[in-house]
Amino acid sequence: MMKPNHSKTVCTIRNSKFQIRNLQWVLSAVVLCLCTSIQAQWTPAKGPLMTRWAQNVRPDNVHPEYPRPQMVRKDWLNLNGLWEYAIRPKDKPQPKTFDGQILVPFPVESALSGVMKPVGEENRLWYRRTFQIPNKWTHQRILLHFGAVDWETTIWVNGRQLGTHRGGYDPFTLDISDALKKSGPQKLVIAVWDPTDTGTQPRGKQVKEPRGIWYTAVTGIWQTVWLEPVPQAYIKSLNIAADIDADLLRVTTTCSNAATGYSIEAEAKDGWWTKGKATGKAGQEIIIPIKKPKLWSPDSPFLYDLKLTLKDHQGRKVDAVTSYFGMRKVSLGKDENGSTRIFLNNKPLFMFGPLDQGWWPDGLYTAPTDDALRYDIDVTKKLGYNMARKHVKVEPARWYYWCDKLGLMVWQDMPNGDRHVRPGEPDIKRSEESATQFELELKRLIDAFCNHPSIVMWVPFNEGWGQYDTRRIAEYVKKYDPTRLVNSASGWADRGVGDVHDVHMYPGPGMEPSGPKRAVVLGEFGGLGLPLKGHLWLDKGNWGYRTYQTKEGLTRHYQILIDNLYGLLGLGLSAAIYTQTTDVEREVNGLMTYDREVVKFDFAKLTRLHSHLYTQTHPTRTLLPTSEFKPQMWRYTFEQPQNRWLTTSFNDSAWKNGNAPFAWPKPSFFPLGTPWKSQSIWFRRTFTIDEPPCDIWLKVYHNIDSASVYINGKLVAELSGQTRRHYGHIKLTEHADALKPGENTIAVHCKKPKGDRGIDIGIYSIDSQNR
Repeated sequence: MMKPNHSKTVCTIRNSKFQIRNLQWVLSAVVLCLCTSIQAQWTPAKGPLMTRWAQNVRPDNVHPEYPRPQMVRKDWLNLNGLWEYAIRPKDKPQPKTFDGQILVPFPVESALSGVMKPVGEENRLWYRRTFQIPNKWTHQRILLHFGAVDWETTIWVNGRQLGTHRGGYDPFTLDISDALKKSGPQKLVIAVWDPTDTGTQPRGKQVKEPRGIWYTAVTGIWQTVWLEPVPQAYIKSLNIAADIDADLLRVTTTCSNAATGYSIEAEAKDGWWTKGKATGKAGQEIIIPIKKPKLWSPDSPFLYDLKLTLKDHQGRKVDAVTSYFGMRKVSLGKDENGSTRIFLNNKPLFMFGPLDQGWWPDGLYTAPTDDALRYDIDVTKKLGYNMARKHVKVEPARWYYWCDKLGLMVWQDMPNGDRHVRPGEPDIKRSEESATQFELELKRLIDAFCNHPSIVMWVPFNEGWGQYDTRRIAEYVKKYDPTRLVNSASGWADRGVGDVHDVHMYPGPGMEPSGPKRAVVLGEFGGLGLPLKGHLWLDKGNWGYRTYQTKEGLTRHYQILIDNLYGLLGLGLSAAIYTQTTDVEREVNGLMTYDREVVKFDFAKLTRLHSHLYTQTHPTRTLLPTSEFKPQMWRYTFEQPQNRWLTTSFNDSAWKNGNAPFAWPKPSFFPLGTPWKSQSIWFRRTFTIDEPPCDIWLKVYHNIDSASVYINGKLVAELSGQTRRHYGHIKLTEHADALKPGENTIAVHCKKPKGDRGIDIGIYSIDSQNR
């Protein structure tokens, strides 16, 4: 018997290892070359403006993050990257040849797609690619997920049509298992049609011909496309609702049909520590006690981990997902002054943040990277805001994840469509098709994002856009999701329903009177613009509601706005939304430039300024009432008076007596006090105070060319323009010393040579010890 040659065996093993290492090196080199080749084939289109994150976009690694943070499984396959695309007439069949490559998930009109071409309602956008199913996924069901595709999507796998989805903002899923081949490349084809602003569907601010506040159209895939393997019996979705008053969490799972009669084991954790555990039947509500819960808030955005395990009749694990939740409550309540306010975790909290459009110069609806997506939230928090209103757009789940994690409350708009309601007009009558589609997409919005603790309010309608059946829609949303507030109509067309009364006022601020059942909020105001050369979408034709030329001028006027806003807190204002997070295309009224390169304000200064808004407010003291609720008598004249008419000692006995407001014609929203038909009016009155306050505010309604306001002969304010149907509020920062104990005189001169005119004015103060 021959002895084994151990040295030869060792040598062979070493050679094999050497060959394996060489093979690995060769394979790595090949992969690197392929990636480099792919990168070389793709470049972004030349857009008007790009962000710094665009340079990090690569076809082999575009939006690689797991797209569904609140229901995580370990196995998945990202289908983002280069696809083939074609634009063909709407009625033509599937093309045999394609036009080129597009980088998914960027809209075809965006620079980062590499295409940057319009599609239009007369055409259809086609996508094509192949993929392979990993071997370890054998014997599992394969789900194809779309984060969002705008608007009508039809899907084929290996030539088999699997379904059509209508909706531009909601995630949707198809089980493609039965259409897959046993092995080899699988062919995926997608066709998308989008009528943009020629249809009645929810579309937000995208239009075929961008202008003003209307932006570039978005068509096709604009969120991550991905594959996921699941067993026959699996968890399809979750509904999570925290109850901080009872110290418990309610969890309901929706499972596949094969899971009928199976059980769900739910476990809530704080790091390594189990904080609650419960078991129940799949599809039924499970209640998990959470002892001494840590509450979620903007100042302390604590998130618990959640694990859900699906078990069969024998108790064997079949499927499992991980998630997270926050223990928080949003509600209405009465503050110490008796005003109805928004409460977070059973305490009043003033909500203040920017109107967030969610647009990008290089990706349009789609942020270049996840870091870019997070950046806007980071900046919003660092500037001292505690919330944002996501305006007529829905974001990918990861945006809400960052809001959950970083502590930014969200008012979530429903993207609007169809026709508009102007102020004073009744609700529109939608067609059955239009109404059905709106309500379908509204329900899907709530279903998809109801588990995020950061979302505290749903906003079905904005400024009368598509507004119909307001009461029914508001009641439906409230019943479907009782854990959040409902802002039935932000701005313009209030119907007296929902949890808040929301007005818009530019530049503002202003508010409606506080009521017993609803909180009063300022849904939009501000809009102060600063165009910065080198960071503009267009060099000409840009605009803001008010435009300044320097950061110093912008900051000075922003501070005036916030000082005036503070004056509304004591009157019952619960929230305010400043327009807006970033510049967008032609709009230059952002806190940041559109490319996010310049933050227009100093972080520390704004944080200090905003911090006063979150302190406990105190009752207002009315020094001179307006005629908003009760007519107030003034002395007035339409004739040019003597020079001393504005002083306390002036004898106005020859002037007429008349109630404010002075207006012509009669305002539809205020009672007419005294007709004012001349080009100018002078009016004055006396009032008495015991002790002059430190800070005073004017409360004023005006529709004028100009007005000068004097207190005891001192000029304290100069007004112009109109406050529309609301009262404006102006802090007289440097003029509180104009008041004196005892009798005081206010005198006003207004001019309005042509058109409608009106004026009413009052004075109030707030205890400013927190300032």
